[in-house]
Amino acid sequence: MPRVFDLCARIQNGFRARLATIAIPETKMNLAIANILYKEGFLSSVTRGNHLGPDDSYTPTTSENVATRRLWLNLKYKDNHPALNSLAVVSKPSKKVTFTVSEMKNIASGRRSKFIKPLQPGEIAIVNTNRGVLELQEALQKNVGGEVLCRAS
Repeated sequence: MPRVFDLCARIQNGFRARLATIAIPETKMNLAIANILYKEGFLSSVTRGNHLGPDDSYTPTTSENVATRRLWLNLKYKDNHPALNSLAVVSKPSKKVTFTVSEMKNIASGRRSKFIKPLQPGEIAIVNTNRGVLELQEALQKNVGGEVLCRAS
C-alpha cells in the first residue's frame, strides 16, 4: 500500500530531476494530497490514467485494472525553478503526529507546538481529519484537529 512518505519522495525527486510529469499510484489519499498541492499552486495539473500515460477519455477504476491505475502530475516551474522546494513528511507510521485545534493554531500563528516547528510564510501543512484530507487553514476554519501528514514549501 503506498504511503504518504512514498508520495512525498516521488514528487520531490520529480522536481529535482526537472521532470515535466510524474506518475504516482492512484489511491484516495494520494488524490487528496495531489489536489491540495494543485489548489495551492505547487502542481499545474492532476490527471488520471494508467501506467502508460494519462487517459484521453474517462476510464473507471475496477478490480481488474486497479494495479495499473496512476495519477499523472504535471510539475510546475517558474523561471526554471521548481514551484515546490520541499515536501517533508511529518507523521510517520512509527510516530503519528496528531494535533488538536489549539495546537494547530499555534503552528499556523508562528509558535512551536510539541516538536513541530511553526509554518513559515508560503508554507502549507496537509492534515488528515475526520472530514477528509485538508490543508491546515481549511482544518482551522472547520474547527477540526487531526494527523499532520506533511508540509510543503
